[in-house]
Amino acid sequence: VHPAVWTRRRLALPAGQGLEMPTLSRGALEREGFEVIERRQPSLLAGGILITGEVDRVTEFEHGMPQAHQAWDGNGWRHDPAVIDDQALVINVRSRGLVIITGCGHAGVVNIIRHAMRLTAVSKLLALIGGFHLSGPAFEPVIGPTVAALTELAPELIVPGHCTGWRAQHTLAAALPDAWVQTSVGTTYTLSAPQSGAA
Repeated sequence: VHPAVWTRRRLALPAGQGLEMPTLSRGALEREGFEVIERRQPSLLAGGILITGEVDRVTEFEHGMPQAHQAWDGNGWRHDPAVIDDQALVINVRSRGLVIITGCGHAGVVNIIRHAMRLTAVSKLLALIGGFHLSGPAFEPVIGPTVAALTELAPELIVPGHCTGWRAQHTLAAALPDAWVQTSVGTTYTLSAPQSGAA
């Protein structure tokens, strides 16, 4: 996990109050038998799964979280646009490209994809699965440039999850009709490399 994963966060409400979000507990994880490893850098897990580490923010249109999103810095609540602990999983399927699995995509899905491509030196996106965080008035202006970038990348499979929002879902479905899939709980996707000797 990124070292900032334990950060307390909230959404500031108009009346000056805040709706605090659940925070991970290192102690609870360790009591369940997990060994917690903190890293800002990318990590390679068994089986060739890459954890991106802290994602570089390079696009001109993915600006992060709105003013209402705050983090506790030990003295008070402050705006937290970056959510720097956002990471994704990356798998390189031989001869086919990268499969990228996001959580909520707070770093911006295009930032995540570009970061994964820089880390792996693989320029083909096979599949993008997970939350794209394009829901609500603060993020809907990002739908157009995000869909344009994804269309240019031409993934074979695109599976937007929970926080993508219905406007982005419809736009993605129209732009990438052969790749877009509506996901649901329990769905399984099989993406395999070509058999030996296959082209």
